[in-house]
Amino acid sequence: MLDHVSLVVSDPQKARAFYERALKPLGYAVLIDYGALVGFGADQKPDFWLAPGKRTEPPVHVCFVAKDRATVRAFHAAAMAAGGRDNGQPGLRVEYHPNYYGGFVFDPDGNNVEVVKHEPE
Repeated sequence: MLDHVSLVVSDPQKARAFYERALKPLGYAVLIDYGALVGFGADQKPDFWLAPGKRTEPPVHVCFVAKDRATVRAFHAAAMAAGGRDNGQPGLRVEYHPNYYGGFVFDPDGNNVEVVKHEPE
């Protein structure tokens, strides 16, 4: 089990603004702020961190779990409104398994950010 993940971003302020909006439907918010280093989480546990640095090549893929399919759709809409680029509209991905419902966006650094719901509704 993972405790936390850090994502290197080339523009910490831009990335923070993107993730504040994109992750809000999941209940995520900035819980720790060290300036350019910020920790996002839900339920008072920062488990997703943004750290300043050079753009990662190749880009990173990170996936968050949603409580339901509506949250997947809300994430995708929020991420797009925050300046993300579409990398897969919310929907079933039966090639992964019959109930895999995910939505994908590229963040400002080109990282592939996904939100998924595995169980049927």
